[in-house]
Amino acid sequence: MVPKGAKAVAVAVTNLRQIFMIVCLAGMASFVQAAILPEDRADALFHVYDGGGVTVSGPSILVRKEFAQKFSVSGNYYVDSISSASIDVITRASEYSEERTENSVGIDYLHNKTIMGLAYTKSDENDFNAQSTHFTISQDLFGDLSTLSLGYSRGWDKVSRRGDPTFSRDADRHHYRLGLSQILTKDLLFNLNYEAITDEGFLNNPYRKVRYLANSNSQADSSQECPSGRNYCYEDELYPNTRTSNSVALRSIYYLAHRAALKGEYRYFTDTWGIGAQTYEIGYTYPADNHWIYDFRYRYYRQNQADFYNDLFAYKEAQNYRARDKELSTYNNHTFGIGASYEFLRKNWKFIDRGTINFAWDHIRFQYDNFRDLRSQTDAAGDEPLYKFSANVFQTYISIWY
Repeated sequence: MVPKGAKAVAVAVTNLRQIFMIVCLAGMASFVQAAILPEDRADALFHVYDGGGVTVSGPSILVRKEFAQKFSVSGNYYVDSISSASIDVITRASEYSEERTENSVGIDYLHNKTIMGLAYTKSDENDFNAQSTHFTISQDLFGDLSTLSLGYSRGWDKVSRRGDPTFSRDADRHHYRLGLSQILTKDLLFNLNYEAITDEGFLNNPYRKVRYLANSNSQADSSQECPSGRNYCYEDELYPNTRTSNSVALRSIYYLAHRAALKGEYRYFTDTWGIGAQTYEIGYTYPADNHWIYDFRYRYYRQNQADFYNDLFAYKEAQNYRARDKELSTYNNHTFGIGASYEFLRKNWKFIDRGTINFAWDHIRFQYDNFRDLRSQTDAAGDEPLYKFSANVFQTYISIWY
């Protein structure tokens, strides 16, 4: 797990990732092209995530450029401005604001039917810093009908805590990827991906606490935090210092008449903390005319809780590891999304080949099965209503090919 600011970003990014690029015909074509370098292109994005008392917004600029017909370089600048009055914050502390800035650079090299890529990413905020390097290689096989890809990333995180200059913890991450893209028929494409991630170090949030039932001696211990009028107290979360996760995802695209397409995805996730999750997604892309493309999608996600999660522990230090992060609980969410892409420039204009402006909106509904809303003042500990909330993600971006 990551600190509170990065955690808010992680939740937003998880949702943004599902809709980051509206699927258009050009995008779907790149799914199956033979080994070629990415097109020369610039994207300017602005995004907003608003839900559960958390607002994350900011711009992103991505630029790609090919040279010598064998190399393509890229650079990305990404900013998240975060304002949080989430349920974790308002039940124990005051609202906060902070900013995360991320910079990344990359280079791709093309040799015959092989593409190799290297990238470096650095992210900074006031209590969390992350660096990562990425290597990818892909190879076209069997007459360019199949593409095999491998990837590896290494990350170094440094966690600090505001108000405590002596607090500094590290976490290392290894991310392995294996993918296969296959053209089955002239209309049907599929992609199979496997990912494994190993984390080691400080993996929990230095601000978050768990709660446990109070007893007659609880208030006598000055080290405990016991809210007035409640029959429970707080203590720090404590996570294992290792975690390994595995996921398998199957995605497909089926082309229909009139340049429309259906897409589907299934993803299964499991980890050594006992979490198991499944994701189902279906989408439909429809080109209305020569300029407009519309995208519709639905996504369902469900997971079970981590082994050491509990909304309310029976007593202090009830387990060796303890968590009350709602993202480790049993919950589900439904996402309904729409998008539109308008090609405003189709003929060359000076150095610009073409351009599109794109819009996307996703509405997400979260329902937690065993995480309770502590804002209720009338219920006994453990009887509070279950927590739920809705979130909206808005995006607009301009893409220029040159």
